[in-house]
Amino acid sequence: MGTEAVSVLIVDDQAPFRRAAAAVVKITGGFEVVGEAESGEEAVELAGALVPQLVLMDINMGGISGIEATRRITSGWPEVAVVLLSTYQAEDLPADAGTSGALAYVHKEDFGPRVLEDVWAQRAGGRLAM
Repeated sequence: MGTEAVSVLIVDDQAPFRRAAAAVVKITGGFEVVGEAESGEEAVELAGALVPQLVLMDINMGGISGIEATRRITSGWPEVAVVLLSTYQAEDLPADAGTSGALAYVHKEDFGPRVLEDVWAQRAGGRLAM
C-alpha cells in the first residue's frame, strides 16, 4: 500500500453505521477517514472537494441514491474507487448497481478490516462484477 494512507470517505444516512465504518477504517492499517457524508448529494460534493481514494457508499438514502451518487463520482473523478455497502443480498441488488461504476458490493454485516484490504487490493483489476 505504500507509506501514505488510503483516504476514505464514508457515506451513510445512519450515524451508527458511519461510526462503525470509521472504526473499521481506523483499525485497518494504511487507511484513514478524511470525511463523512449522510446523503448522496453531500457525497458528490465532498468527493469533489476531498477527492478521496476510496468511498464507502450506502445504497439507500434520502435524495439521490448511493447508486446515482456513485455514478456521478466515478464519472467526475474516475480515479476514485467506490464500494457499495448495504443490507441487500447480492442477488437482490437494484438492477442499476452493476452499471454504477462501483468497484464492488459488500454486505454491511461482512464489512471489516480484511474485506476493506481485499477490496482495495482488487482495485487495480478494474471494476468488479456485482
